[in-house]
Amino acid sequence: MAFLQGKKIIVGITGSIAAYKTPQLVRLLVRAGADVQVIMTEKAKDFVTPLSLSTVSGKPVLDNVQEGGQWHNHVLLGRAANLMLIAPCSANTLARMARGLCDNMLLAVYLSAVCPVVIAPAMDEDMWQHPATKSNVEKLRSYGHSIIPVGIGELASGLTGAGRMAEPEDIISFIRQQSAQKVHWDNTTGRRALVSAGPTYEAIDPVRFLGNHSTGKMGTALALALAGKGYIVDLVAGPGVPDPQHPGIQFFPVVSAQEMFAACSSHSKAATLIIMAAAVADYRPEHAALQKIKKSAATKELSIKLVQNPDILAYLGQHKTPEQTLVGFALETENEFENALKKCKAKNADFIVLNSLNDKGAGFGTDTNKVTVVKADGTKIELPLQSKQKIAEAIISEILN
Repeated sequence: MAFLQGKKIIVGITGSIAAYKTPQLVRLLVRAGADVQVIMTEKAKDFVTPLSLSTVSGKPVLDNVQEGGQWHNHVLLGRAANLMLIAPCSANTLARMARGLCDNMLLAVYLSAVCPVVIAPAMDEDMWQHPATKSNVEKLRSYGHSIIPVGIGELASGLTGAGRMAEPEDIISFIRQQSAQKVHWDNTTGRRALVSAGPTYEAIDPVRFLGNHSTGKMGTALALALAGKGYIVDLVAGPGVPDPQHPGIQFFPVVSAQEMFAACSSHSKAATLIIMAAAVADYRPEHAALQKIKKSAATKELSIKLVQNPDILAYLGQHKTPEQTLVGFALETENEFENALKKCKAKNADFIVLNSLNDKGAGFGTDTNKVTVVKADGTKIELPLQSKQKIAEAIISEILN
């Protein structure tokens, strides 16, 4: 396990019966060459002793910001680590992390950490399935943290279901996957990207919607290309876009333009590179029917009033910081370059990637693409027809250059 050699890893342990597994987890990390610092909450001591953990880690276990007149520098600990692993993470600590609370040593280090954070939840099934827990998990994912899937089996309550902490060997395997795809362990350079992909569906009634033919292949290819360069990527994807299942990509599925707007505006704050590749509907029905609209022999026509959706690219352009690069997409059928350049300036974007429906093998649903990267100063770079993954890599190279 050379990928762990020399890595500084903080192992946080919280009050869960699954804490009995942590000496073996720490032992595996140390055997792999990692420099492990264990931090415990007071409740964790009910399930595993600090002595056992200090024995296998080779270091004193920390449980308080100060001890015997000595201050443990939580900021330095958080900034120096290559990875923070919280295993087990109880429902209580999960909620406190999601809300930014800081009332113990573990949470103080967590809030100071600038490294990747990996969380191994452990709780009873009803707690794991509770809407509040699900909301907390999604919020932590939105922060860029990785959540290790819980296991299914016998629980402390005596019930059988989902909520078991992953086994130590599976946790090590998960961490290996995190580093396998060139994901940078020391993500202190601010290399975080936001990418949107796919269509949006605007509900007419519970059955029907207004949509388009976008598949999200181009946006997903861009997310993968960025992850391959060490970026942590937040991928906001419309319906039908599959999760690429990449350790460097956080996947956030949405349906409507309003949902995509909310997700993109939220995740944009942490991103230095923003690429809006999604085909967002410009309009939506003013009112979606609560029940399926029935066809009537007496009604030969159906009128639906449409209202404008929020302009995501324009909003991001208005709120763009000097450290951010904003890239939009334009699919045109006429006056292509002129319309793309106009869009670039109007939205305060740095680049517009121009697609033309007039180019064979380009556009919606294909595995290939042909684009022109238009800069705000009017210069352009034409990229010939090739696979969407190759096009994505070429677009990223042009933007980063």
